[in-house]
Amino acid sequence: MQPASQPTSSDAPADGGEPGSAAVKARRISDGASAPVLPDCCNVGILLRILLPLNLAGGLLALAMGSGWADQGRRLLEIGAVLEPVALVSLVALCGMRKTVNGKPQRVQWLVGLAVPAALTLLVCLMIGRLLVPDLAPGAFALWVAARCLIAVALAALTIEFFRLRALSLSPSLAEARLQALQARIRPHFLFNSLNTVLGLMRADPRRAESTLENLADLFRVFMRDTRALVPLDEEVVTCQQYLAIEQLRLGDRLQVKWDTDRMQGDALLPALLLQPLVENAVHHGIEPRTEPGEITIIVSQPGERVRVEILNPAEEQQPVRPGNQMALSNIRERLLLLYDMEAELKTSEENGQFRLLLELPYRKERRRRDVRRHIDPDR
Repeated sequence: MQPASQPTSSDAPADGGEPGSAAVKARRISDGASAPVLPDCCNVGILLRILLPLNLAGGLLALAMGSGWADQGRRLLEIGAVLEPVALVSLVALCGMRKTVNGKPQRVQWLVGLAVPAALTLLVCLMIGRLLVPDLAPGAFALWVAARCLIAVALAALTIEFFRLRALSLSPSLAEARLQALQARIRPHFLFNSLNTVLGLMRADPRRAESTLENLADLFRVFMRDTRALVPLDEEVVTCQQYLAIEQLRLGDRLQVKWDTDRMQGDALLPALLLQPLVENAVHHGIEPRTEPGEITIIVSQPGERVRVEILNPAEEQQPVRPGNQMALSNIRERLLLLYDMEAELKTSEENGQFRLLLELPYRKERRRRDVRRHIDPDR
């Protein structure tokens, strides 16, 4: 096992050049800087959460203001003619600007988030306003335009604040994930068992004892990593292999592992310490309670623009005394909800004595592929 001496993904230049503002910004965010103000308008789940309430509110407003079916239809057309293009174009514009604006002072982020819909509302009202309200005098028309710009600013502020508060309400799951990595992942019995295994190998197989210590050191380094960082998929797979290599020394023939990574895209980015807890659950709940050998199958593939991880392990014959498995899965679901909203899912099922876990998330490619990777030697 060779230590990971190469820079992490947050240290590498985002555009392939010298380490600059993008890398610094990534480090600042992962080191605990303020969360971005603007929601991720490229996310399908967030788009639906914005567009559906806006259209529903516009329809209810038209029904409330209209005095009859004809008047309600006219008002609905008037509201939709301004609301739809402004909302759609604003989301597209903020989707493209979010990465540039993130890391700026919060007042700058707020200014951009409010100015884009206000400017688009002004532009749309000036272009089609006379078609919608041809009878208004110039002064009344100016008030009509100003009112809609103020409404756009107010709706944008409410939307940004809603998603900001929503992210804050979900963010404790990241701190919990870090605490879980330090407490649950580095369990004292796992450390002691690993060290006892190394002591037993020191004279009989010094080379294997040395590689086990290297694996253990690398695992501790990964466990201390900020769980908000995004890391390449192949590094997460190596972390899982290191963990399983140590557990195989302890469990012997009881633990059998089958990997299927032929269709894996190693440059896909995902949250740090996302897969290892799932593999650990498979060991502790599928293998440890058994006296006979059991197999864990891990399949990593990329169907289209999705990353899919499937983990199969023997189902527990008896219900666990501790609900640790469900707590870990619940924590991971919260992390996925915070980072991917509706674009990621984690499903579990049990059939024919097999526990099946299916994880899917969007494929986000690492911008600058590194030449040197951590790797595990299967012959050691």
